[in-house]
Amino acid sequence: MPAEPLDVLVVGGGIGGLALAQALLPSGVNVQVYERAREAADWVQGYRIHMNQIGSRALHRCLPRPLWEAFLATSGHPGPGFGFHTHRLRELVFVEESVMTGGAADPSGGQYAVSRTTLRRLLLAGLEGVVHHGKTFQRYETRPDGRVTAFFADGTSATGDVLVGADGADSRVRGQYLPGARRVDTGALAIGARLPLDDRVRGWLPRNLADGLNLILPPSGSAMFTAAFNGRRRAESLLAQGSGLGFVRGAGPATGEGDGAGLETDLAGFGLDLRALADDLQDYVLWAFVAPRGIYPAGTADLDGGGLRDLAGTMTSGWHPALRRLVAEADPASVRLMPFKTSVPVGRWPTTTVTLLGDAIHNMTPAMGFGANTALRDAALLASRLVAFQRGRGTLAEAVGGYEARMREYGFGAVRTSARFTNFMISRSPLVRHGAKTWFRLCDALPPVRRMSFGHLWTDGATGEG
Repeated sequence: MPAEPLDVLVVGGGIGGLALAQALLPSGVNVQVYERAREAADWVQGYRIHMNQIGSRALHRCLPRPLWEAFLATSGHPGPGFGFHTHRLRELVFVEESVMTGGAADPSGGQYAVSRTTLRRLLLAGLEGVVHHGKTFQRYETRPDGRVTAFFADGTSATGDVLVGADGADSRVRGQYLPGARRVDTGALAIGARLPLDDRVRGWLPRNLADGLNLILPPSGSAMFTAAFNGRRRAESLLAQGSGLGFVRGAGPATGEGDGAGLETDLAGFGLDLRALADDLQDYVLWAFVAPRGIYPAGTADLDGGGLRDLAGTMTSGWHPALRRLVAEADPASVRLMPFKTSVPVGRWPTTTVTLLGDAIHNMTPAMGFGANTALRDAALLASRLVAFQRGRGTLAEAVGGYEARMREYGFGAVRTSARFTNFMISRSPLVRHGAKTWFRLCDALPPVRRMSFGHLWTDGATGEG
């Protein structure tokens, strides 16, 4: 057992870095997080996150119980499953939620639609004095005794036993540590936007688009992903039951005899208010139209939100009227142009007291929503290995090396799967699309084939790591 508490420096205060800090703190590890953004809210960008079983189990392992319960209370339900449809909204196959979760009954084995803003607030809770904003990482040096010193642009530095690069896809830590690691453009480009989900929109939007995950497949060359976020409606419904938050601490649904008041008291100790968290939520449907970069007209990158939305409308001409309206009524301020890039898998490297997690090492395309979930898995796994060392099990090199060996396996596995799915989405081959649709229809008709084809995507390896 180390004579002194383990000192861990985390560069990057995103999902993975903060989850790692939350997981390490209760075990007496001295962890400090250094984030370049000057304000906590600067990090919050993009759309909601689909938390699959892999991510939810990892988050459950990282968060203190009150924060986990608040996560459950403020997350939306992603719907009854994942639907694959033609551009005319004819269903090809529907993958039930039970397939996506392996039939797990415990909340930690579920799937959730998560607000980035709310998740950020939960991950920051209780980390006062741990997270340091306005710290732009420049470089690190390894000292003769094996400890690592990180240097920041403001002239300050910090020294610890382990340096964790959790600083995203353009990681400076990775640039110094693994200079040969690369990210490449996949050739896919997406236009994404949000449509506020109110009663008026629910009145005309097909139910599967208003309450579920969907992939829309025209004959070739493009695809559209849609997902609903209903966290505000769900949270307001729970809060309206007063103390009926017993589902959060128990295994069953709310009964009206739970201990929601106790949860609110516990959250107050973290500087949070459950009702304020619910007030921050906004319900919406997001969509992302994905196509090969080459079919977009010149000047696409110069278009504003309204221009990009109109371009997506033109490129979906002939699609189902509900899909066309979904695009046409999207909020122009929410429209983003998103190039799809991916990391190139890296072979084994020598273990040191520097390591990486999340996008800093295995950045992947947004296809299938694996990125945030894999970063959480990294955080839970690395925390378990470092805590084991803190408690006297093995050496620090064994802790870091064991984490990296397992992380490379599942992390780059997710990178490959995401890249393959992206290539399928933008394939211009009618034969490829026709063959896939034929397989989807077979999966729809045969439940065992459906479970075999899709179940492992969201559940594989979600348990047993530590």
